[in-house]
Amino acid sequence: MNLDDDAVFRALADPTRRRLLDLLFMRNGQSLGELKEEFEMSRFGVMKHLKVLVEADLVTTRRSGRATLHFLNPVPIRLVHDRWIDKYTEPRVAALTDLKASLERHEEQSS
Repeated sequence: MNLDDDAVFRALADPTRRRLLDLLFMRNGQSLGELKEEFEMSRFGVMKHLKVLVEADLVTTRRSGRATLHFLNPVPIRLVHDRWIDKYTEPRVAALTDLKASLERHEEQSS
């Protein structure tokens, strides 16, 4: 696992950070104040979680006037998926597809 994967897994390990990502998925470009409204914690607490997400490159920021807007960056999640999830699920999916086809052939032959 490379250092980028470590940062992404560490960031995703926390339910508050996953919730922040979900909120940005639903509506990208939110300020700290907007995101804070969804949590029962201080602005500083939300800011600490956002900092971890930014360090993992899961969130990017852009200044807009006095506000800093936060945007979801799904690329690191996709890279983790491709590296760690996809390769483990593919054989199972292929096996299930083969089993389904075999059962359907057997059903046709029995009819």
